[in-house]
Amino acid sequence: MVKIGKWIAKHKNIILVLGLLLIIPSIIGMNMTRINYDVLSYLPGSLETVKGQDTLVDEFGMGAFSMVIVEGMDEKDVVALKEEMKSVDHVADVIWYDDLMDISVPMEMIPSKYEKVFQNGDSTMLVALFDNTTSSDETMDAVTQLRKISAKHCFVSGMSGVVTDIKSLALSEMPIYVLIAVILCLIILSLTMDSWITPFIFMLSIGIAILYNMGTNMFLSDVSYITKALAAVLQLGVTLDYSIFLLNSYEENKKRFPGERNRAMAHAISNTFKSVVGSSVTTIAGFVALCFMTFKLGTNIGIVMAKGVAIGVVCCVTLLPALVLTFDKWIDRTTHKPILPDLGRLSAFITRHNKVWLAAFLILLIPAIYGNAHTDVYYNIDKGLPDTLKSSVANKKLDEDFHMNNVYMVMLKNDEMDQKEKAKMMEQIEAVDGVKWAIGMESVIGPSVPEDFIPPAVKSKLQSDNYEIQFICSDYKTATDEVNEQVKSIDKIVQSYNKESMVIGEAPLTKDLTVIADSDMRNVNVISVIAIFIIICIVFKSLSLPVILVAIIEFAICVNMAVPFYTGTELPFVASIVIGTVQLGSTVDYAILMTSRYQRERSRGRSKKEAISLAHQSSMKSILISGVSFFAATFGVGLYSKIDMISSLCTLLSRGAIISTVVVICVLPAMFMVFDKLICKTSKGFLPEEAE
Repeated sequence: MVKIGKWIAKHKNIILVLGLLLIIPSIIGMNMTRINYDVLSYLPGSLETVKGQDTLVDEFGMGAFSMVIVEGMDEKDVVALKEEMKSVDHVADVIWYDDLMDISVPMEMIPSKYEKVFQNGDSTMLVALFDNTTSSDETMDAVTQLRKISAKHCFVSGMSGVVTDIKSLALSEMPIYVLIAVILCLIILSLTMDSWITPFIFMLSIGIAILYNMGTNMFLSDVSYITKALAAVLQLGVTLDYSIFLLNSYEENKKRFPGERNRAMAHAISNTFKSVVGSSVTTIAGFVALCFMTFKLGTNIGIVMAKGVAIGVVCCVTLLPALVLTFDKWIDRTTHKPILPDLGRLSAFITRHNKVWLAAFLILLIPAIYGNAHTDVYYNIDKGLPDTLKSSVANKKLDEDFHMNNVYMVMLKNDEMDQKEKAKMMEQIEAVDGVKWAIGMESVIGPSVPEDFIPPAVKSKLQSDNYEIQFICSDYKTATDEVNEQVKSIDKIVQSYNKESMVIGEAPLTKDLTVIADSDMRNVNVISVIAIFIIICIVFKSLSLPVILVAIIEFAICVNMAVPFYTGTELPFVASIVIGTVQLGSTVDYAILMTSRYQRERSRGRSKKEAISLAHQSSMKSILISGVSFFAATFGVGLYSKIDMISSLCTLLSRGAIISTVVVICVLPAMFMVFDKLICKTSKGFLPEEAE
C-alpha cells in the first residue's frame, strides 16, 4: 500500500482530473435511474396478492384505480367531466352510475345501498381506472392530469394519488436534505478540526463519492425514494470518519518525514487503508444484512448503501489525498487553535467511576429491552404524510361523504361459478364484519337475469376472458388488525367457492406486508449480529470480545428503540426494520476503535487499569467526532422532512449515534474492567508474547 500511496501522491493531478471527469457519467447515470415511490411494489412476486395485481393488468388492462369525488355538479356536468377524464392518457376507463343505467333513470331506481356508492348529498363519486400499476410514471402523470382538469371541488383519492403526492413532496425535499446535512457537518467539523478549509475539502471529496454512488444506481431496476433520500446523508455520516483518519495520519507522517509531503501522504494512505477497510467491513456487513429481507426494499437500501461505503473508502485513499496535497498550503494557512477542549479530565472521570456506569447499564437494561419489544409500528403508507396533501384531503373527503375507508377487489375465475353461486358468495362477503358493500355484475341487475342481458358496457369493465372482478368497500382503515382479519375472512369465503380466485388490492397487499415485515425484522437483526460477531471474532482472534462489543451496541439500539415506546410514538415499519442493523453496523466501529487501543496497551505489558485509561483517553475524541458527525448528518433531516418514513428513520439514526457514542465511552471501559481476565484468556494479542 505504501507503493500505491506513492503513486497516488505523485500523480495527484491525473487523479483529480479523472475524478472530476467521472462526475459527468455519474450525473447522467443518476438522471437515468428511475425512482420508485411505492414501497408496496417491493413485496415479493411469489405472493398471491402481487400475482393478482399483475393478472389484473394483463386481463383488464388495469393496474390501479382512484375514487374521484365531485361536489355540487348536476348529472350532465358529471357526464361531461367523465368523458374528459377518459381522454387523459393512461386512464383506461371511468365508471359511474350511467354505466349501469341510462342517466335519464333516477338513481332512486337502484337499491339504496348501491345508490349511496355513487351519490351522497351533493357529492358524486366516479371510479377512474388506470392502465398501469399504482406507482408507474404513467399512472402518476394521469393523476396529475386528472387534478388539472377537475374543478377545485373535485378530489382524487386512493393509493395512486398518495404515491403522486409522495413523489412531489420527496422531489421538493431531497435537495434540502443534503444541504442541511452538509451545513451541520461543516459546523461540527469546524469546531473539531484544526483548519478552516479542511471541512470543505472533506465535503467535496465525500460529495463526489456520493455522486459516483448515485450514478452507478442506474444498473438497478429502480431506486426507492427512501433509498434516494437517505443514501446521501447516510453515506456522508458513515464515511466522514475515513476522511478524518486520513488527515490525522497525514499530519503525523509529516512530522516523521519533514519536507516530504508525498512520502508522508503515501504512508498516510497505507495506514488509513488498513484502518478504514477494517472499519468499513462491519458497516458494509450491516447494510448487506438488509439484502436478506423478503421485502425487497431492504435489498434496495442495502445494495446502494454497501456500494456507497465501498466507494467512500476508494475515494478516501485516492481522491481525498490528491485534494489534500493540492490544498496543503491553504490548510496550513487556515490552521487555528483547537476549539474542542482537552478531554483528559473527562476521560479520567469516566474511567474512575466505571462502577457507576456499569450500574446505570444494569438499571436501564430491563426497561430498554421491554420498551424495544413493545414499540408500536404502523404499516399504513399514507399515515405519516401531511394532512394538507391533495391525496390526504381527498381520502378524508371519501371517508366523510361516503364512509369509505378502503376499497379492494375479488378476482373470480370465469366458468367456475354460476350467477346464483356468485350472488350467494357476495351475500356472505357483505355479512363479514366491517364490509360496507360489495359490487359485481349481479349487484344491480340481479342473479335471475341471464348473463347475456347484462349491458356490454358493464360486462367489459368487470369481466375479461378469464376473470371477473368485484369491488369491496370496508369500514376499516388499511393496515389495521380489523381489516387484516376482514381480508382473511373474505379470502376464506372466496377460496371455498373457487381456489383460483384471489383477493387483491391495497388492503390485502398491506396485510401481507405486515406478516413479512415482522419476519424480516427478526431475520435481519439475527443475520447482522452473526455477521458482525464473526468479523469481530476474526479481527481480534477472540471469543469473548464479539459478545461484549455486540452486546454493548445492541443495548444502545434497545435504548434508542425504547424511546418511542415511552414517549407514545408510533414508528413506520421501515424504520423499525432498518435501524437495528444500520446502527449496529455503523457504530460498532466506535467500540472496535477503543478495543484496538486497549489490546495494544495490554500487549505492551500495561496493567488493566492503565491500559483501559490510555485506550479511553486516546480514542475518546475520535469516537465523539464520529458520533456527533453522524448525528449532524441525520438530525436536521429528521426535523425537516414531512415524510414520516424518512423523518422517523433519520431521527432514530441521529439519536442512535449519540446513544451508541455515550454507551461506548461510558459503559465499554467498565466492561473491560469487569471482564479483563476473561478477555485476556479467550483472546490473542492481549498479553505480552512471553506471558502467552
